[in-house]
Amino acid sequence: MNLKADTNKPVEALPAAPSPRRRVAEFAIDHRRYLAPDGTAMGELPDFAADKEVMYGLYRHMVLARLFDEKAIALQRTGRLGTYASLLGEEAVGVGVASIMDEGDIFLPTFREHAAQLVRGVTMTELFVYWGGDERGSDFSGPKRDFPVCIPVAGHLPHATGAALALKLRKEKGVAVAITGDGGTSKGEFYEAINMAGVWKLPAVFVIANNAWAISVPRSAQTLAETLAQKAIAAGIHGEQVDGNDVVAVRQVMAEALDRARKGEGPSLIEALTYRLGDHTTADDARRYRDDAEVSRHWKEEPVARLRAYMTHQGWWSKEDEQALLEKLTGEVAAATDAYLATPPEAPEAMFTHLYAKLPKPLQDELEEVKRAGEAGDA
Repeated sequence: MNLKADTNKPVEALPAAPSPRRRVAEFAIDHRRYLAPDGTAMGELPDFAADKEVMYGLYRHMVLARLFDEKAIALQRTGRLGTYASLLGEEAVGVGVASIMDEGDIFLPTFREHAAQLVRGVTMTELFVYWGGDERGSDFSGPKRDFPVCIPVAGHLPHATGAALALKLRKEKGVAVAITGDGGTSKGEFYEAINMAGVWKLPAVFVIANNAWAISVPRSAQTLAETLAQKAIAAGIHGEQVDGNDVVAVRQVMAEALDRARKGEGPSLIEALTYRLGDHTTADDARRYRDDAEVSRHWKEEPVARLRAYMTHQGWWSKEDEQALLEKLTGEVAAATDAYLATPPEAPEAMFTHLYAKLPKPLQDELEEVKRAGEAGDA
């Protein structure tokens, strides 16, 4: 037997073994930024960024939100306001989101969205009244369909899905918009809300104000996900990340999300990267869980100075303009504060007013007891 190989004969390739795996889908998350921390433009800007009046309006609202915030903290520290959640450093998220919403849209805020509420037409006095423990502050003189402040984390997100469903069933052009913090994305209500909004293709926009901290829990301890925007992938909806300290980027990404929703293309999830420069609330001391060096680094990226620098680069802003604006807005805050402090308190039985359309018997008994106690005190 000749075992010598025939080297001149071509060797036939063996058939490839079937692969046990195949790629069925790929995803990507984009990040958007138009203004660098020093206010310089990064490439081509949206058209509205060339409009001096639009940019002035955005800046004015952010400065007003910061001055309101300072006054609210001062009132709380002097015993004239309840526990309060500061928005310091997050002004661009609320202003950017609300500035492009329509009157017919529905806003569902968490407890740190004063900037957006002010843009939407809620008055400073109403906000002071609410944070002073009076539910009359939730009876907005402006946006009547906007929801009141939601204190339970992520509890308002299913409400946003419900509001968006109502808008769709009524064939209205409005969009339901909700903002939550990074901690809210760790709650079951978050996924339930975005999942059903996606299934029903609802006109909704969910915004994550990722300020890096859920009270004392850092973002890194909440999830190993590289971004929070990618949580949209599981729900099958559009997800995008934006520099939340760049009001131009926030407004533009929000405008696109609202446009998709109005066209019937379904909901969006926007992760806005920002930073909580203050304590979680006035009942918190953030120095217990983060150091000053970390906070100092983020002050270099804060949104108000960034937009002011851009406007200065454009030749639209000066020190004199800044001083005039601060004097005007400080006066507005002072007037709102005076109106709040002059508001007569509600009677104690008002605590029952907003609980039920018809009070259950046990609460009726408690209400009568409160009334009797009040009458005895007056006697």
